[in-house]
Order: sequence, then structure tokens, then C-alpha cells
Amino acid sequence: MEKFENSNRIVSDRTILDDFVEQFCSIINKHCNYIVCSGFVAISHGRARGTEDIDMIVDKLNMEEFLRLHRDLINGGFVCIQSEYPEKIFDDYLNRGISVRYVWKDDGFFPPEMEIKFPKDELDEEQIGGRTILPLTKLNIYFASIESNIAFKEEYLGSQKDIEDAKHLRIIYKDKFSEAKVNKIKEEIIKYRKNG
Repeated sequence: MEKFENSNRIVSDRTILDDFVEQFCSIINKHCNYIVCSGFVAISHGRARGTEDIDMIVDKLNMEEFLRLHRDLINGGFVCIQSEYPEKIFDDYLNRGISVRYVWKDDGFFPPEMEIKFPKDELDEEQIGGRTILPLTKLNIYFASIESNIAFKEEYLGSQKDIEDAKHLRIIYKDKFSEAKVNKIKEEIIKYRKNG
């Protein structure tokens, strides 16, 4: 059994990203709904692809709710890269639609990083509403649906890396996802993101 030791954390048959995301999500889950989306979805399904950050969208919180969440993240061993002051994080970043990044405190701002943001529009809110645990990942966290991930990667993000991620998910979930749902989400992306 392969083991990896990192600052008092030992991960067996898992990656540091797996350990990081489960620890972080277990704290977030006590405070609000969330989804993990983008590149980590493909990685957690076995795609070999380098990444140092994990993308997360959380319910829009008010200041008081965010202060409680931030305090629990700090007590859980995480620190925000942008600022140590939660009011500044909320007012200058999250409330203005700008994402913030948290890392393990004892790693001195080295990866992995969790990039969190509030929903941008109805599309993000729908993704959170359709969140799901994906058993093939063997992770106890909530993801955006496979259809949503494919649609965003193909229609909105569109880099070569994103197109390859989408192909990977299409292979893994062949005959297990709805192409009609993918197309409906793509139409909403065009409406809200490209023409909005």
C-alpha cells in the first residue's frame, strides 16, 4: 500500500487532492450547499491532468454566515490567501463576484488550493440545486452533475484541456447521462453567459 506523508497527514491509496477536498468540503457542508466543478471532476474520475486548484461554488451567504464558515475553516487548518480578515474577504472579494483561495495553513501557501465563489447567476444556482455525489470518484463530496460539467466544458470554457475533460467524462459515463440535458444546459449557457 502506497503512503504519502505531508505535514502530519498520511494519505493511503489516495491523492493529496482527495484528502484536501474531503476535509474542506466537510467543513463547508456544515454551513451551506456547494458543488465542486471544473477540472477536479475529470481528475477524480481518473484523468491524468495536472491541477493545483479545485473549483467550488457555494450558496450566497450573508456576512454573518460567512464569518462563521470562515472561522470553522481557520479552526480546521485552512487559511485564505487573499486576506486574514474575513470581513475583507467577504466585502472585497466574494460579495463582488471575485473568487478566493484557501490552502492548508501549515503548507505555507503551497498547493492544493480551494477556489470558492458565490453563484454568478441562475445557471450556478441550478448547478448547486442539482448537486450530486458521484460514486465512481469514491469521494464523499458534492459535484455538479455530469451533464453540467460536460456542457460547461464544451460550450463555455472550451480550452483544449476542457474539451479533453469533457471527452473523458463522456467515455466514463457512456449511456449513463442525458444528452438532452447537456444540450438544455448549453442553451442556458448561451442565454445567460454568452448573450447575457
